[in-house]
Amino acid sequence: MKGVLLIALMVSQPLGSHALSGELIYTPVNPSFGGSPLNSSHLLGLANAQNQYKSKQDTPGYSPSDAFVQMLQSRLYSSLADAVSNAIFGPNAQQSGTVTFQDQQVAFVNTGTEIKLTITNFLTGKVTEITVPTLVN
Repeated sequence: MKGVLLIALMVSQPLGSHALSGELIYTPVNPSFGGSPLNSSHLLGLANAQNQYKSKQDTPGYSPSDAFVQMLQSRLYSSLADAVSNAIFGPNAQQSGTVTFQDQQVAFVNTGTEIKLTITNFLTGKVTEITVPTLVN
């Protein structure tokens, strides 16, 4: 009986008939790109669930004094970078020199076309070399 019904359906449709279709329209999901604003809380929830980053403030035992020590250390390294920058580019610029700070030493040589920096960590023995081209007027 099923076979007869199937054959009847196939015979009733002309062989050259066309399927009806409509125009495909893309609609973005993300509201930042034109999608529905109702999707924003759902997408934010998905993003937060996938986020692997944990800040230091979220770790147990991180105190305000830890934050202060971190900011102080950052400030000291910033002053070291400022001292090296002044030695190379300041009013009394030098062609070469060395700046030592705690367990690190920064040596520089200005060749006129580039500046070669050699950063040595005395604790680990690690040496990092950086070459920066200079601007020629």
